[in-house]
Amino acid sequence: MVRLLIGAPLHSDGKLTIVSLAVEAGLRRNKLTHKHTGLKDLFYALTKARGHIPEPVSEAARSRSRKQQEDLARVCTERDDLRSQAQLLARIVHHVLEIENHRLKATNAALEEQLADRTGIPDLASRRREHS
Repeated sequence: MVRLLIGAPLHSDGKLTIVSLAVEAGLRRNKLTHKHTGLKDLFYALTKARGHIPEPVSEAARSRSRKQQEDLARVCTERDDLRSQAQLLARIVHHVLEIENHRLKATNAALEEQLADRTGIPDLASRRREHS
């Protein structure tokens, strides 16, 4: 109702009629004229109180609005695709880092084992430092 009254309809032709109000609300006209008569009466009262009737939305404005809605839907789809690709990339990077971490731990363990095997051999460099 408010969109019609301010002259910015989304779904109707913008005329201040019950038919336009029903289309704007996504209802059948008879729901407003028979079941929701209070809304109908309120709409007519507000329309009468306005004094002047706003210009209906031009076809160019409707076309521009449709294009913007299509663009928005396309951008939202692209955003969702990029979000899922980013999540997939994050999982791949995490997996690669886990593999690399496992390899580094294995290499470190092997080096520590080699170092432990060398404990029987005296470390001459450390002895030189002690005597200096």
